[in-house]
Amino acid sequence: MMTHSGQPDPEEVRRLNRTDRRREKIRQQVSQARHGRQIIPTWLMAAILGLILAGWLYLIITK
Repeated sequence: MMTHSGQPDPEEVRRLNRTDRRREKIRQQVSQARHGRQIIPTWLMAAILGLILAGWLYLIITK
């Protein structure tokens, strides 16, 4: 949006700056998540979850 003087509306500029900052923050978070040090591998977490669910189902079925 332009004002009568041909300059961009300050509110519009502020909103765009906020959007750009938010996008950059999200990019940084994604980058950190991709390159972060994982203590427990994903396959191991999935295996543990599977064992917990299997044990839970076993308790329900045999009760």
